[in-house]
Amino acid sequence: MSGKQLTSTVVMVKPNHFGFNPQTAESNVFQHQVKELEREVQKKALEEFNGSVEVLRKNDIKVLILESRSDVITPDSVFPNNWFSHHADGKLVIYPMLAPNRRDERQTNVLKNLLEENEILVSEVVDLTVDENTGNILEGTGSLVLDRENKVAFAMESPRTTKEEFEKWCKLMGYEGIFFDAYDKEGFPIYHTNVTMSIGKEYAVICLESIKDPGERRLVKNKLESLGKEIIELSIDQIYKYCGNTLQVLSSDGSAKIIMSKTAQSGFSSDQLDRLKKYGDIIALDIPEIETVGGGSARCMLAEVFLDSD
Repeated sequence: MSGKQLTSTVVMVKPNHFGFNPQTAESNVFQHQVKELEREVQKKALEEFNGSVEVLRKNDIKVLILESRSDVITPDSVFPNNWFSHHADGKLVIYPMLAPNRRDERQTNVLKNLLEENEILVSEVVDLTVDENTGNILEGTGSLVLDRENKVAFAMESPRTTKEEFEKWCKLMGYEGIFFDAYDKEGFPIYHTNVTMSIGKEYAVICLESIKDPGERRLVKNKLESLGKEIIELSIDQIYKYCGNTLQVLSSDGSAKIIMSKTAQSGFSSDQLDRLKKYGDIIALDIPEIETVGGGSARCMLAEVFLDSD
């Protein structure tokens, strides 16, 4: 069974402990410490989260909200797409993560209950978390950028994405895997694949410039073209504005929308935005505090789930 690319329902996690996470900063150059008091950072993040939920709901996208765990401090819980993914056949995959305090974000049973209450099938839970013990890491749809319809997965090697775990996932899920390396301006591996690229039903946004090896660059480009995607190419500077971190979804009436942050919207050229708008209305979320302190953007805040009837 091939999956559907787009959903009209997302899970978001309320950032009840949001703050700078020193455990993830080593592998994420997009994170920054700010001079504000922790409670101010927390307050702003909650305001941005609530504002984002409101904007999405106004655009007829169904948002299911999960509270952060109350028994542990999870500064990055606003980015749930790293600990789980849900698929059109009902599979719920739980992922091995690099930072110990990010592993605490996982709440599989609470999530399962939330999905089932909303008529979202969980046919099987695929729990890969034991692989953390051997250093094999794969951080959900941060590590994986999926063409769900054609069952092709793209992933970049980094401390958060190991080749062995990626290959295991592809085998389990019946996907073809395209694995490559991509680097930031300073020559460090980019921490998550979804910073560099996103895939919609008929297009792909990608920074090919970040893929230094010509053979790998050709492989990725050719594969996207063979899947029938219009390629909208980003510069390396644009990935620092989170232009790669977007998500195409459906509203309840079936019309396509492309979610990004206001930072990303201002980072795209007008020509690129015009090309994107052929594939859906732009929904821009105002999340500067979450981006600056958390080092992730709009796509990272959204975990797609698929209704039985979708």
